[in-house]
Amino acid sequence: QVQLVESGGGSVQTGGSLRLSCGVSGYTYSTYCMAWFRQAPGKEREGVANINSNGITRYASSVKGRFTITTDNAKNTLYLQMNSLKAEDTAMYYCATDPLPLDYYSSFRPSAYTYWGQGTQVTVSS
Repeated sequence: QVQLVESGGGSVQTGGSLRLSCGVSGYTYSTYCMAWFRQAPGKEREGVANINSNGITRYASSVKGRFTITTDNAKNTLYLQMNSLKAEDTAMYYCATDPLPLDYYSSFRPSAYTYWGQGTQVTVSS
């Protein structure tokens, strides 16, 4: 059974940094696309960044240059380093994974992912 557990969320001031982690267990596939999504109150869940087993990383335009997605395969962990945080980054952040190395457009769609974590809250205030 695949399980994803996020951690690292919290409250930070504008311009600050946070690093989110997503521990993965039970995943036995040789390929993957792993992603971070976020959802603010009253808004749809949106893709933030993703990385696949070919090493390709992709970012939403709203976070490009500020966020970095990485994996530590030895630790079965996905990370999201978030710098220069803004109030509009406030949301619940979720990690997700799917066995397919998804194409660009699919990789930002929540419906393309099979496995999800429970989320971790990020709050950015001025």
